[in-house]
Amino acid sequence: MKRPILIGMAAVLAIAAFGFFGIAPAVVEAGMNRVAPSALPRVTAQTRALHAGLAIADLHADTLLWRRNLLDRADRGQVDLPRLQAGNVALQVFSSVTKTPRHQNYDANDANSDNITLLAIAQLQPPRTWGSLLERSLWHATKLARAADASNGQLRLIRTPADLDRLLADRAAGRRVTGGLLSIEGLQDLEGKPANLDRLYAAGFRMAGFAHFFDTEAAGSMHGRAKGGLTPLGRQVLRRMESLGMIVDVAHASHAAVADILAMARRPVVSSHGGVQATCKVNRNLTDDEIRGIARTGGVIGIGYWEAAVCSTSPKAVAEAIAHVRDLVGIDHVGLGSDFDGAVTTGFDASQLVVVTQALVDRGFSEQEIAKVIGGNALRVLCAGMAPASSIVG
Repeated sequence: MKRPILIGMAAVLAIAAFGFFGIAPAVVEAGMNRVAPSALPRVTAQTRALHAGLAIADLHADTLLWRRNLLDRADRGQVDLPRLQAGNVALQVFSSVTKTPRHQNYDANDANSDNITLLAIAQLQPPRTWGSLLERSLWHATKLARAADASNGQLRLIRTPADLDRLLADRAAGRRVTGGLLSIEGLQDLEGKPANLDRLYAAGFRMAGFAHFFDTEAAGSMHGRAKGGLTPLGRQVLRRMESLGMIVDVAHASHAAVADILAMARRPVVSSHGGVQATCKVNRNLTDDEIRGIARTGGVIGIGYWEAAVCSTSPKAVAEAIAHVRDLVGIDHVGLGSDFDGAVTTGFDASQLVVVTQALVDRGFSEQEIAKVIGGNALRVLCAGMAPASSIVG
C-alpha cells in the first residue's frame, strides 16, 4: 500500500477517533440534559432574602455519569459546583448510574443491553469500568473525591453525621461550602455479591436504590419485565445497609418491591426523586398508600422537576406535588429530588432554585414549611440514616 494512502487512512481514523472520544460525549449529553423555556414565577425581593437563608438539599442528581469538570460552570447540563453555589445548595446527593437498557422506557425493559458501556469508552474512563458495573460506581466515587480535593474546600464529601453537622455549622458562619453525598442508582453494581456493598460503603456511598430501569438481582423495577418484589439478596442487602448506615431509596422500585421494603424497614426510607400519582399519573410515581408507608418510616419523598415526575417542567407543578404530600402525611415527609443531569429536560437548573422557593410562597407555604421542604427534612433523614446501627440483625 502506498504511503499517501496510509497517511490518508490514518487521517480518517484520527478524525473519527476525535469525533468519538472528543466531541460525541458532549453532544450526546447536551441533547439529553436540557434546560428548556418554562413558566417561571416572578421572584420577589422577599423570596430572594428567604432563599438566601435556607439550608437547601437535593436528594438526586446524575452529574457524575458525564465527562464534565464539576468545579467549572458548564454550558450544558444542570449541575456543577458554581451553579450549586448560585442556587445556595448546602447538600447535593450525587447518584451513580451504572447501566441503562437500550430503547429505555417507563413501561418494560429487560437487562440484556447497556448504553453506559459505550459512553464509558467514549468518555475515556479507565478500562476497568468498561466491563464492570461495580468499577463504574467506584470510579464515580473517585471523580467526586478528586473534585472535592481540587475545590479549595468549597466542595466537601459527606460520609458521617459529623461531616454534615460541620458543613451546616460552617455555612451558618458564612463559609462558602457545599456538600456532596454519594448514592447508588440500582444494586446491579453489586454484581450479585453482597460483599460488594461493603466496598461501596468504604468508597463513600451512603444511599442506594434497589433497581433502576430493569429488574435486578436484588429487586424488581417499576420499569422491568417481571416487576417483582425483593429477592433474598435484596432482603440481605437491606439489612446490611441499615446496619452500616446507608439510606434505603425506593425510587424506581416496583410497587411489589416498595411494599416489601416498607414492610422490612426499621429506619427512615426515602424516595429520592420522582412524583406522586395524585398530581401526575405516571407509573413510576408513588401512590397515596406508598406515600403513607414512607411517612410511617419517618422518611422523605423527593419531588422531581421533569415532565414524567410532575407532568410539567414548571415550578408551580413541583409545588403542587409537594402540597399533596404535605396535605396527605404532613410537612415533615417531603423534599426536593431534582433528577438533574439524569437525561431529563427541566425548566431551570441548579442556579435557579429560588424559583422553587417562590412557587412554594405562591402556593401559600409558610417560611417554616419552606425551610423543611427545601432541605430541612432531607438533611434530618440523611443525618440520622448515616449513623451506623450495627445492633440491627436480620
